[in-house]
Amino acid sequence: MTMLRYQKVEEHIKELLKSTDYAPGDRLPSERDLAAALGVNRLTVRRAVNNLIRAGLLEGNGTSGTRVAAPKMVRRVDIYRSVGVHRVITGLGGAPSNKLLHFQIATAGSKVADRLKIDEGDEIIIVRRVWSIDGTPFSIETSHLVSRLVPGLTADDLVSGQSLYALLGSRYGIETVNAERTITVAYVNEIEARLLDVEPGTAVLALKLVVETKDKQPIEYLSSINNPKLVVFRTLSADQEWRD
Repeated sequence: MTMLRYQKVEEHIKELLKSTDYAPGDRLPSERDLAAALGVNRLTVRRAVNNLIRAGLLEGNGTSGTRVAAPKMVRRVDIYRSVGVHRVITGLGGAPSNKLLHFQIATAGSKVADRLKIDEGDEIIIVRRVWSIDGTPFSIETSHLVSRLVPGLTADDLVSGQSLYALLGSRYGIETVNAERTITVAYVNEIEARLLDVEPGTAVLALKLVVETKDKQPIEYLSSINNPKLVVFRTLSADQEWRD
């Protein structure tokens, strides 16, 4: 099917946004410059830009032009109580969704065992999901769970996008708190790039987090990669606190 001119302009701008040349808050070329570069009229560019504004990829401002939209997802990194992605997104007014990519009962290797304070070879459950906000994928999360603390957990419990932390509370009576965490830079492979709709080799924000029960028993070792154009990690100011 042949693309219309404004759709071609939309695709061109999307490719610009995927590149490292544009970060959140950066100004796009003017309508005039885009029209000249692409050989279309300004009304065609305006239609494409307005569509991308409605899609949340761009932000329009009458005085300062069109800019790359600010990140949709703000993840707190200094909250004592563990707050799941589902709750964070709804707190921001967004629509959360996730797709289960992988569910496996396995044995813990030395690195995971060390993080979870269990013996190497102990049974764990590995869960991998891709998270989206308002239909846009932004994060791939891999959870390593201590199997004996979540007896009976199956893929069916998570396949419809349920919140893992809500399930831990409702079924197992477990309230979780954050413990050790690190944030680094990683680079996506081809599969991860396809899931996050970015180019292979794109730099992303990598979070590694140990989640404990209230009695200090590690229950989850989580690793996630996050599209930095859609996600920021932020600490609370001294006079703020997380409220339920």
